[in-house]
Amino acid sequence: MQTSNPLTINNDYKDVRSLSRGLALLQALNRAPGGIATTTSLAQSCNIHRTTVKRLLETLRADGYVRKGEKEGQYCLTFAVRGLSEGFVDDDWVEQIALPLMRTATPDLLWPCDLGTLEGGFMVVRESTHRFSLLSQHRGKIGEKMPLFFTAMGRAYLSACSTAEREGLLTLLGQRSDEIGTMARDSSAVEQLMAETRDRGYAINDGDWEREGAFAAIAVPVTCASQLIGGINLVFPKAAVSAQEIEKRYFPRLKRLAQRIGKDIQPWMSNRE
Repeated sequence: MQTSNPLTINNDYKDVRSLSRGLALLQALNRAPGGIATTTSLAQSCNIHRTTVKRLLETLRADGYVRKGEKEGQYCLTFAVRGLSEGFVDDDWVEQIALPLMRTATPDLLWPCDLGTLEGGFMVVRESTHRFSLLSQHRGKIGEKMPLFFTAMGRAYLSACSTAEREGLLTLLGQRSDEIGTMARDSSAVEQLMAETRDRGYAINDGDWEREGAFAAIAVPVTCASQLIGGINLVFPKAAVSAQEIEKRYFPRLKRLAQRIGKDIQPWMSNRE
């Protein structure tokens, strides 16, 4: 009779559904205003039965990651959730240099901004001032993937990168079967978009990203010396900021912030070499 080898590892593990749902609840709470939400709203946003939501929240409360809110049925995050990211190693310049400068600029910029870097053909938000800006209507932006063609940050990066990098990105994205792939294969449309961005001096998105159709944004690239390292945007509801305000007030201030980040990163990068 054939017996199984006890050293053989079975990789066909089943998903632990309760763990996935618990993480979804933490993410939903992180996106909620003030990190507070009711069991009913969480059940709706996560598409989980309210009884299951209640059971999972009570488990998270017992482990110290959430606590009950002031009103009946409310739950909110605790500081313990920050411990979940302590082992995550990221580029130190984002936290040590960019974030303090972005936070200091928040009263001057008024509207929230996001800092992103390129990853897998998308701009990924690495830091954000949404939690500091009184005008922010978003939460939980860090880690969000932004398409290159339809967001201001993506357009700013694409317009500033080298020809070789841009061709590589277009080849990569052109393999997709969605609207991103369609755009990547339309060389004339891409060239026109890049030319308009360069002529203007900054990238703009006026509700072009379908997922965030109610919002507009402007963005500029972030460079250190001659090296392109990312992009930074400013986000606001459509029609809330006039074209004149963008030109006279917000673009110059956002550009100065990007330049300051790039300048202050240079000594840090030199020390790493």
